[in-house]
Amino acid sequence: MDTLRNMRVFMRVVESGSFTRAAASETMTTAQVSRAVTDLESRLRTRLLNRTTRRMSLTEAGERYFQSCKRILADIEQAEAEAAAAHANPAGKLRVYGGTSFGQHYVMPLIARYQQHLPEVSVDLTIAQQMPDIIEEGFDVAVVVAAELEDSALISQHLGSTAAILCASPQYLRTRGEPRSFDDLEAHTCLHLTDASLPPGQWVSEGPLGETFRHTGVTPFQVNNPEALALAIREGMGIGPLPVPVALPGLADGTLVRVLPTHTLQKLNIYALYASRRYLDAKIRTFVEFLREKVPLVLAEQEAALATCDDPPLRELEAHTGPRGTRARSGRGRSLNTRDLERLRLVN
Repeated sequence: MDTLRNMRVFMRVVESGSFTRAAASETMTTAQVSRAVTDLESRLRTRLLNRTTRRMSLTEAGERYFQSCKRILADIEQAEAEAAAAHANPAGKLRVYGGTSFGQHYVMPLIARYQQHLPEVSVDLTIAQQMPDIIEEGFDVAVVVAAELEDSALISQHLGSTAAILCASPQYLRTRGEPRSFDDLEAHTCLHLTDASLPPGQWVSEGPLGETFRHTGVTPFQVNNPEALALAIREGMGIGPLPVPVALPGLADGTLVRVLPTHTLQKLNIYALYASRRYLDAKIRTFVEFLREKVPLVLAEQEAALATCDDPPLRELEAHTGPRGTRARSGRGRSLNTRDLERLRLVN
């Protein structure tokens, strides 16, 4: 028998005052109970019980050992209960990783909504460009955006897909004209987002008919942060790709215009990654289930909000100057209404 089992048997003997009664409570034979106590004494090299044919009593060492056994076994029972509860009841600290843009614009708002339902879960969110070693660094869940996943032992749940859109400022397009096809981008200043989830140094665009175009031109400016790239685009530095939630506020207030609106850049998949499917901790299980339910809804809201931004200023300008016109007109494009702004609130 193992030591813990022998300790439990020893306690039953002391508490019941009899080897026979202890055997009955543990569903053992009297000989097995006697053997368990003897094994403990042999291991400890100390007599725990004084026993005769008529009575049994604890030695001094046996009394101290009995009290220690009570504390140790109580702690073990509590630890087992807490571990079992972790499988059933979401509680404790949840360590989450999210990519720089996706973590800020998607994961953070969803965490707030998750904790409204499960306030006993505290979340430690790390937002970084490079995905860490989840197991080595102790993360419970990683939410990543990638064209495809590398082979690993991690469990993955597909949450949806997203894509960046090309944007420019009205000022830039008034000066340089608006590209009408991906080939026209060769004559424009193209800015790059150096994101770990995107192909380095190139744009891959999916057209309305499924055709794919690539842009690999030299760029005068690149940055690894989409918010910084949005500022550069607003300043008229060129055309650049932005994640939809980063672009939406600028499209709403007219400081950004969507370029080539029938095209999106390469679609990227959104995954939740975690270490194991077996005996999954309740806080991990419920968080992944929450993401599977809410991420598609958020993506759909974004697409609906983006659809309301299909009348940027240059669309009106073309009616008077042609597709490559450079004469400015004072009119502005259609702004988002109250319902549209409510949609934006859900994703920002």
